[in-house]
Amino acid sequence: MTNASDAGAKLADGGYAVRVAASIAEFSRDEWSRLSGAAKGQAGIPYNPFVSFDFLNILEESGCAVRKTGWQGHHLRLEADGTFLGALPCYAKSHSQGEYVFDHGWADAFERAGGRYYPKLQCSVPFTPATGPRLLTVAETDTGQARSALATALRSVAEGLRVSSAHVTFAPADEVEVLEAAGFLRRTDQQFHFINEGFACYDDFLATLASRKRKALKKERREALAAGISIEWLTGRDLTEAAWDDFFAFYMDTGGRKWGRPYLNRTFFSLIGERMADDVLLVMARRGGRYIAGAINFIGSDTLFGRNWGCIEDHPFLHFEVCYHQAIDFAIERKLKVVEAGAQGEHKLARGYRPVTTQSAHYIVHPGLRRAVAEYLERERQEVAEIGEYLEDHGPFRRG
Repeated sequence: MTNASDAGAKLADGGYAVRVAASIAEFSRDEWSRLSGAAKGQAGIPYNPFVSFDFLNILEESGCAVRKTGWQGHHLRLEADGTFLGALPCYAKSHSQGEYVFDHGWADAFERAGGRYYPKLQCSVPFTPATGPRLLTVAETDTGQARSALATALRSVAEGLRVSSAHVTFAPADEVEVLEAAGFLRRTDQQFHFINEGFACYDDFLATLASRKRKALKKERREALAAGISIEWLTGRDLTEAAWDDFFAFYMDTGGRKWGRPYLNRTFFSLIGERMADDVLLVMARRGGRYIAGAINFIGSDTLFGRNWGCIEDHPFLHFEVCYHQAIDFAIERKLKVVEAGAQGEHKLARGYRPVTTQSAHYIVHPGLRRAVAEYLERERQEVAEIGEYLEDHGPFRRG
């Protein structure tokens, strides 16, 4: 694999230049904050905390997304005549963990045929299955041309580094169209999101459900707190180191059982609390004078992103209350449009979350593997569409 420093190239289309940065810290905070969606206060552009300078930099600074863990920074920097125009958060990966768009089957098939699948390039937010901008362009530039240049650059860098593939995961549909035009293959999957239809309170939301479903959710919420459990929302100054200690214990317990080795370390949470406290919501469950469970959420300008959950006591329905019902309560109170509750989980459907199609784009360098993947993805897209229609038809909402 060619060194990152050797991958910079002049792109023929539009006279753009692309360079590869080994760390987010090689960008300045000021220039990164000019990228669409990466900072608050951009007119007409929703803020996504996961593509902010702080979030991506903290992942590296804490040692969570670095070469040692299989996430070597290969971030693309787009310029024209020395002017910064865009960036693409990208990593050279030596495995397929922490991505939530699974390509293990592709890797196994390619290596059985004598190929070498790793390293690959992964354009994503590490450990975060949330849709958000990937082809990041300076807000005041011609984003159409700059996005196309970034898509072309990613393909060129993949070929120049002689890696097997480049993957852009959890990208918006309009960006996937740009990537398809550059030769990437479209892939779809399913998540479940709560859509706030302008509800003034939780009862307004319940009124959209069938009677039997309303009764079931009310009962579930009562039983979740029946053991003397209370719920607290912690954000901003409430995010003390003591609160992070408690939450990290929950995270390690659940993460250790689910993944074997949790992706995020204690330093990550301290830095998030120090630099992004107003973008974080901890939903914490208390019983007997101590916290026993919690979930971390990140707050965008119009979306609440549910992420990790953990507990040290098991109680019926507590997971649903802390992760899903409380997220709906918060979104309604803050007038957020959407709750993204993370990857997978058809059990979310019964709790008022709707099936939503997520998208990614994949450039496969080897022609034979590319043909096989293209055929597979065509079948998979059809299956995802059919499942989505079925789930929408069998949701908990009232008919008519």
